[in-house]
Order: sequence, then C-alpha cells, then structure tokens
Amino acid sequence: MSRYLIVIEATSTGYSAYSPDLPGCVATGSTRAEVEREMQDAIEFHIEGLLSAGEKIPQARSEAAYCEIGA
Repeated sequence: MSRYLIVIEATSTGYSAYSPDLPGCVATGSTRAEVEREMQDAIEFHIEGLLSAGEKIPQARSEAAYCEIGA
C-alpha cells in the first residue's frame, strides 16, 4: 500500500487538489471533503491507467511541512 501526498488549494469556486508524485493527477470539488474523495478516486484511476499501459507506478516520496512565520 502506498500513501500519496495531496495538496489542496482553495479556489474561488471551491477546492482543487493534486499529487506531486503523480503528475497530471488532479481533482476539484465544492468542499474540502468532496475534493479529498474525488482525489482518492483520481489517484486510483490514474494508477489503474498506468498499470494498463504497462508503465511503472511512481513511488510516493513527497512530504509536507509548515514554516511558522511571526508576523
């Protein structure tokens, strides 16, 4: 089992998300919960497509951290 980082961004109409380890794998949703569900489906679909094309599945390597700035 792999665990892929997803980056979620607020937009003017809801949320969008992408995974740095899976180029081209993106999703949108009107709520954060919806975009997380859509991204789960998108990652599964993306990996199925890679497998059916005989391509390698990228390793999950991205990590995230926050930097706190006193302002």
